Amino acid sequence: MGTQEVLAGQVEAAAKAAGLVVVSSSVGQDFSGNPTTRFMLALVADKTKTQVLELSDKFDFSRADMLAEVGTYLAETAKRLKNPNQDYYLTLHGLPLSFEKFAWPFHESTSGADTFLVHGEVHLQDGEGSPLHAKVAASMTVTFAEIVKAPEQPFSEGFIYNAVRKTMDQGQLELVKSGNRQPVPVTTRFYSPWKKRFNFNDTTEGQRQEYLAAKVFWLSGVLGGKQPVWLLDPRDAQYLNSTVEELKKTVAALAGEGIIHLAADTEYATPTEALMGHRSQYAAELAHALAFIKPTFNEEMRGGHTNM
Repeated sequence: MGTQEVLAGQVEAAAKAAGLVVVSSSVGQDFSGNPTTRFMLALVADKTKTQVLELSDKFDFSRADMLAEVGTYLAETAKRLKNPNQDYYLTLHGLPLSFEKFAWPFHESTSGADTFLVHGEVHLQDGEGSPLHAKVAASMTVTFAEIVKAPEQPFSEGFIYNAVRKTMDQGQLELVKSGNRQPVPVTTRFYSPWKKRFNFNDTTEGQRQEYLAAKVFWLSGVLGGKQPVWLLDPRDAQYLNSTVEELKKTVAALAGEGIIHLAADTEYATPTEALMGHRSQYAAELAHALAFIKPTFNEEMRGGHTNM
């Protein structure tokens, strides 16, 4: 069998095990012009909910550890597809973002740097059609690449999205109407070798409650037509330096306080009227976050007044 047929068979089998179906596949190419295959995946129960999986043509994930990780990725994808918008995420500072046009897999830097890159875009989703966005180039060092099983979408998408969120938390990414691609360095500072886990944001239980409440407000109440959103996403657990088990306790606390309504599948929730009543608070947090990531200038220096 050719490499494409082998890959297609592997993806179809893994997708089926996760409750997904491959509805189509097409030939693509990566940044360097090497062939890829783009698989359109959909929920078996709702084929209108789709997600693209793009893999190098020669990628083979038949190894047991590879197969297990791809299986986990696809199982999480199936749960994320039940969200009203599967590619929407929230930052700790309260910015609702969509992640779009990520071109997998990683490619080697063409500038001579010893790094691997993946390009993509994040867009502000404020419910008012904001044009603000950032084109990003996430660069993975060679040292960091040794941690990752393969430079492919299932093995890298989660920590890349979290690195983008973390970089924005630090005020190092600006949302603009137009502009050049901005760097997102992905280094070993995002990984603890002795704990063998990623490290993004240390959070308290109180901060996790605030985060999940804001997530339900924005991703369900404002942007999702009050459809249930998944609150036990392992990507959020990683981003918050937490665990899914800790998030379960946080969700239970929010439900107990009447802040969210749990869906029939208690991993998902919608906002209560009480939560939606905090619109002005969340709008103020969004405005503050946008101000924080906007570069500032020393007006006296710009006017020629310096100490030199």
